Amino acid sequence: MHLIRFLALALLCTFSGVATPSQAQDPSSTIAQLSGPAQSQAPDYEAWRSFAQRAEQQLDGRPITSEQLAELRAELVVFRTRFLTAQDVNQTRISSLREQIAALGPAPEEGASEAPEIAERRAELAEQLTALQAPGIAAQEAFRRADGLIRQIDTTLRERDAEALLTLWPSPVNPVNWVAAADAVWGTSFVFATQVLGLVDDPARLREFRSNLPVSLLLLVVSFFVLFRGRHWIEQIVARWLSDGGSRRGKRVLARLLSLTQIIVPVTAVLAISIALELSSLLGTASDAVTTGIVVAGLAYFTARWAGRQVFPMEDSVHAPLQLPATRRREGRFWTNMIGAALAVSSLVEEFFPVETNSDAANAVLSFPILVFIGLVLFRIGMLLGQHNKTPQSEAPREARFLDRLISVLGKATMIIGVGAPFFAAIGYVQAAEALIYSTLGSLGLMVVLLFLMQIDEDIYAVVTKSEDDAETALIPSLFNFALVILSLPVFALIWGVRPTELMEFLQVLREGFRIGDTRISPTHILSFVIVFSIGFVLTRILQGALESSVLPKTKIDKGGQKAIISGTGYVGIFIAALVAISTAGIDLSGLAIVAGALSVGIGFGLQNIVSNFISGVILLIERPVAEGDWIEVGGTMGTVRSISVRSTVIETFDRTDVIVPNADLIQGTVTNWTRYNSLGRITIPVGVAYGADTRKVARILQEIGENEPLALVDPAPQVHFIDFGADSLNFELRMVLSDVSFAMSVRTELRHQIVERFKEEGIEIPFAQRDIWLRNPEALRGEPPEPKVEAPRDPRDVEARTEMVRDEILDSVDSDAGFDGDR
Repeated sequence: MHLIRFLALALLCTFSGVATPSQAQDPSSTIAQLSGPAQSQAPDYEAWRSFAQRAEQQLDGRPITSEQLAELRAELVVFRTRFLTAQDVNQTRISSLREQIAALGPAPEEGASEAPEIAERRAELAEQLTALQAPGIAAQEAFRRADGLIRQIDTTLRERDAEALLTLWPSPVNPVNWVAAADAVWGTSFVFATQVLGLVDDPARLREFRSNLPVSLLLLVVSFFVLFRGRHWIEQIVARWLSDGGSRRGKRVLARLLSLTQIIVPVTAVLAISIALELSSLLGTASDAVTTGIVVAGLAYFTARWAGRQVFPMEDSVHAPLQLPATRRREGRFWTNMIGAALAVSSLVEEFFPVETNSDAANAVLSFPILVFIGLVLFRIGMLLGQHNKTPQSEAPREARFLDRLISVLGKATMIIGVGAPFFAAIGYVQAAEALIYSTLGSLGLMVVLLFLMQIDEDIYAVVTKSEDDAETALIPSLFNFALVILSLPVFALIWGVRPTELMEFLQVLREGFRIGDTRISPTHILSFVIVFSIGFVLTRILQGALESSVLPKTKIDKGGQKAIISGTGYVGIFIAALVAISTAGIDLSGLAIVAGALSVGIGFGLQNIVSNFISGVILLIERPVAEGDWIEVGGTMGTVRSISVRSTVIETFDRTDVIVPNADLIQGTVTNWTRYNSLGRITIPVGVAYGADTRKVARILQEIGENEPLALVDPAPQVHFIDFGADSLNFELRMVLSDVSFAMSVRTELRHQIVERFKEEGIEIPFAQRDIWLRNPEALRGEPPEPKVEAPRDPRDVEARTEMVRDEILDSVDSDAGFDGDR
């Protein structure tokens, strides 16, 4: 609400030529604050100590107003900024002296001595170093003192704000307090009417009124005509412009920009009305309150109406922020108009009945009806937000996105605030209720503005890139929208009561950065590092592209070597870019050496496998035992090398699947490279023929088949070997060296087809193994009882008889299981 009032006041002052409160102040004080202590070459520590002592006495002594605290804080901020800058004084010289001292070698241990010249020089440099460090140390001490005082002031102001919010006013629902509100309304109205009647009786005012009457009437007529007919004109103009040719996204951008005229045109008309009333010269001392109240009320109402049309558009669209039926969207527009009307009334009440001039009871009673009405409207809008993306029961439910869940949570929070804030106001916590209500409205309004900017961003990107349907998923608009959200966070903080000085304090903390040892790292250093490193990274990529497209193809280096050179250039370029960026940012890594050493021990154990793969990748790029495009076999994986990075190698198998192999396996394991230095490779085809075949004839046929193969080398020529006498066949092997081993599988297939066809023509049989199975007791398989065996009794004392008895018992147990006797 205060932001709307400030904007309206700025508009009014711009058109009427009146200075704003900020402009009305004496600029010399501001200039002096900004340029007083900051213009001198070095801080005046005596003046600072005197000022700090007075500030401490004021904070610890008599009560001081919030305005005085704010002024005191502003002066402390100026001193602190100067001290922060002075902390880095003489840093270049200090670094040089430290390097000089380090060049003298380590200081001698206790009881030891060194050359007198070196000792004298060391003492001289140490004295100079101490003298150069003194200003920085003094600046750090003064900075800490100023920062402590600022924090104390911030804590005091924060406690006062919290106490003001939790102040219990008289309950507005108590009829006893209504009398105070009636007295305030009657008193203000009586004073205003008395002033107007007194001005009417003044002849000078009447002459001024008559002289300005034509202009005032003209402004009023034009303004009311614009207010009542301007919306219709704007819609006609927008429809005429959108009917012309152009892309769908381009028309959408134009429509969104022209929608702002729904605020600009009527607010301009309201501003003209306020100017006409001021020209009448009949408002007296209430002129400022009336004109400001009218402008603020108009700005609040028409802004709310525009926001309602953005969130609840009239036409159906998949790009609408809320997916609601037409009836719900119409209801949403109505409730946002009601919020605008309530804000307009609230601004008029605030201007005509200032809080400072009325009692707490009157302020509570005057604010309570507006808070209750806005609370009910917020509750209804929260219900509409909860109905977003709700599909009918007849349709399949849509998948809920993060934004949909966020809208649902926002709707529930709005409903809770819409009920809770009026309840708090009824108890008497009117200020807390106003903070909740108006902060919620401000947050919702800022969300609408963010949504409007995001949609324009996506539409402009679609127009520029001529991609009508890909803007929602493109990276650049997403990054821009993310940046908008980040930049809006301070505005959200201001809406919810965070003072601007607290935001500036946060920025000061960021500017100060943090220290690790003697090294101070600030956002300026980080930004400088990012910019320089980004430039180095881009230059490295440009150099890699030039090598890949222009330089290396003209050399005799093979493809794998070219890839290795390009990759190595990228790693070296990135490393150099990082070093240059660190040096340019002024980050002293010597202070981080101890921390880095301590971390490296723990990181080394946790990342030893990654480091091993990294070193293996560097070795692969340097020695190049494996290159891209090679056909290799490692760890049971066979395929073609597609890419080699510093951590792993990607192998594409013959099944068209990618296998990621750690580089350490390629260095430490056994790797078979079929095509590293050439594509030659030998294949062997075993062939078996039946016993009785003419072996000379078989060898001659295989030799002819091998020599007729186009991919087989002439030297060495294909060879046929009679390998062995197998159990079922005579075994031969056809061996040949192919000019391209990549076709080994297809060559084997074709040669086997030719062998079968030639053997069939020549009547040569290819045998296959045969087995005869003898069943010892087939009657057991048929379910027949075995025939009883009649044998002569044996003498148990006979050794052969006992052996025969044991054998018969074993065979009987096998017979009972219907087992097989074995192969024959």
